[in-house]
Amino acid sequence: MSMNTIAAALAVLPLGLVAMAMGSIFNKAIESIARNPEANDPIRKLVFIGFAVVESVALIAFVVAVLILYK
Repeated sequence: MSMNTIAAALAVLPLGLVAMAMGSIFNKAIESIARNPEANDPIRKLVFIGFAVVESVALIAFVVAVLILYK
């Protein structure tokens, strides 16, 4: 196993944390909307912003892994 493969595998490790963060974001959003249905629109906007930020971390980790692997 080459060092590039190991480095790419380490660069992809944050993807597991991203999956847990997305689950937590949607879990808390559903709980919040269930407790206060009138706050549906502001919570939904914040959920999509949070989802975009967390997903950008996943995309950056993937791009870094691909760059390391094929350099």
